[in-house]
Amino acid sequence: TWLFVWNPEKWPWPEIGEDSKRLKQGGIIQENWNCVSHKKVKTGDRAFVAKVGALPRGIFASGHVASEPFPAKSRKGKDIHNVLIDFDVILDPAQTGILTLELLNMSDLSKQLWTPQSSGISIKLELIEELEALWQDFLASAGNH
Repeated sequence: TWLFVWNPEKWPWPEIGEDSKRLKQGGIIQENWNCVSHKKVKTGDRAFVAKVGALPRGIFASGHVASEPFPAKSRKGKDIHNVLIDFDVILDPAQTGILTLELLNMSDLSKQLWTPQSSGISIKLELIEELEALWQDFLASAGNH
């Protein structure tokens, strides 16, 4: 299970609201994402995406890795690796609540860094079950899924 990050100030996603709606209506959303753990990540692995930068910060999307890592270029022209993520949930942080850092840090989940500098880091094995349960509870209580 991997944690990817999104900073809207660096990587605008103007269609996030439309993508969220399309996904809820049964559409498919697949996006390229930078992945520093490219030597370990595998197709089918679980993926969570955290919003970093300006508030609110926390998890707003989840899905599964849909490709083997592939070479790409960063915005600055550096060699990096990306993966494709098939999303199962995308919440638009500008329109709806997200699973905030405050909620993530109320339990053992506080042992994980939720706002890393790099995208595509591993989530600690002992936290995966709790994270998945908290995410599903959050989605159910917020009526997002």
